[in-house]
Amino acid sequence: MRLMPVLAALLPLLPLTAIATPQPATETLQVNRYADDGEPGSLRWAIETNNQNPGHYQIDIAAIGQPPYVIRPTRALPDIKGPVRITGQSWARDGQYIAIDGSGYIKDQGVRTCPGALPGQFGTNVRTTTHPGLVLRDTQGVHISGLEVRNFCIGILVNRASANVIEDNRIIANKGGAGIMLTGDDGAGNPTATTTNNNKVLRNQLIDNGDGLELTRGAAFNLVADNLFRSTAANPEPSQGIEILLGNDNSVVRNRFENYSDGLQINWGKRNYLGANTFSGNSIGVSITGEGNILDGNLIHGNRIGVAVRAEPDITRTRLTANRIWGNSQDIRRCEAGGSCVPDQRTGAIIFGVPAQAHALYVGSRGVGAELAKKDQAIICDAKGEPKPCLPLPNHNQQPPQLTALEQNTLRGEVQGPASSLLRIELFGNAAAQASEAEQYLGEVLVNSDEHGKARFAQLLENAAGLNSFTATVTTADGATSELSQPLRR
Repeated sequence: MRLMPVLAALLPLLPLTAIATPQPATETLQVNRYADDGEPGSLRWAIETNNQNPGHYQIDIAAIGQPPYVIRPTRALPDIKGPVRITGQSWARDGQYIAIDGSGYIKDQGVRTCPGALPGQFGTNVRTTTHPGLVLRDTQGVHISGLEVRNFCIGILVNRASANVIEDNRIIANKGGAGIMLTGDDGAGNPTATTTNNNKVLRNQLIDNGDGLELTRGAAFNLVADNLFRSTAANPEPSQGIEILLGNDNSVVRNRFENYSDGLQINWGKRNYLGANTFSGNSIGVSITGEGNILDGNLIHGNRIGVAVRAEPDITRTRLTANRIWGNSQDIRRCEAGGSCVPDQRTGAIIFGVPAQAHALYVGSRGVGAELAKKDQAIICDAKGEPKPCLPLPNHNQQPPQLTALEQNTLRGEVQGPASSLLRIELFGNAAAQASEAEQYLGEVLVNSDEHGKARFAQLLENAAGLNSFTATVTTADGATSELSQPLRR
């Protein structure tokens, strides 16, 4: 119930960039031949014909013969120029996808199938735009639905392209870059602003891709909603469900992330909003750096670490609010360019200072051919800021509140924060007396700290029946949330 007002508030913030408004197509290009010969009726012919006059056509791909329906290109398909709608017609009728399969020209060489942009690098966690299936580059207004895109290095590449919609597809076994990659990459690894905005990725199944989806190098104001991100034992490099790298102001809402190294990983992204997602079975549910990112109302359970707030050279400031976090500390040591495999790592709901690929303590794969020299591996500071030079702990290392008493359903506590400042205390309850996470969200209370940063709080719990342990977080006025407090048991 809290999510819809927040989303409504976000809508006016979307940038007013020039967006191509698709007009009704005047002619349909019918794909009714699966041979990749460029002849009329083939997919290649349809894309090439559309590109001569974008906005004039729509492309309908018919179901030919008996399922499975499979088109196997023999070489890379042309980039798609919009506006155009490309539809696999059988999905709306009977739920059958029409597949576009890269195995016709991309030879499977295991983790070395998909090269990176730099010589000697392969697989996930390396910059690449190699061997994509469907390509939307320097365009707008492309709509793709009803397709299965599989066995490429990138299933669908959205490169410097805006106002596109990818919905109701199945994206499978694209093992190099990502199942779907939205990137402002300029071709040399640099981000481009205002080029990869206002795209929508809706109701897709993304299964056994190295990264399920990427929002990188300037991708901003995009919406990713109602998708399934799942990795199984068939995935050789289960890296991230979503990686956000230098991507800002994106909304990731009501998705499910299962069995990755990181369900979602943010690297140096700002103001991204993660709401009402479910993270389970991952080594880390959410792994995050950056400033102004918000995790709101998510379900985070059955991971090794629920939320890992990582150290970086710049300030990490992440707001955690109203998330339900429980049943973590599972022994899931899956570490392909992420995850938690350090043997003595603290685990649980919210953990500061978890090492990632750039840190010396990281245990796991940084990517094939992407090893980081020892001199470049960062040291994370301890609570005293040692050993210097080191990266400071995130969120100002804000300490959690201390819960002191439960008196007739009034929960009392105290907190140390910035001096003379407004602090937001969030309270949680757990059914089991020995539990120490945040199974149920019980509400919040605002308090003012004194000139020494101290404050006391008391909150009447109206829905605490059946709860036997309680925890709390504090969030500072600038949006930095603490780890969970030590539990207070009834």
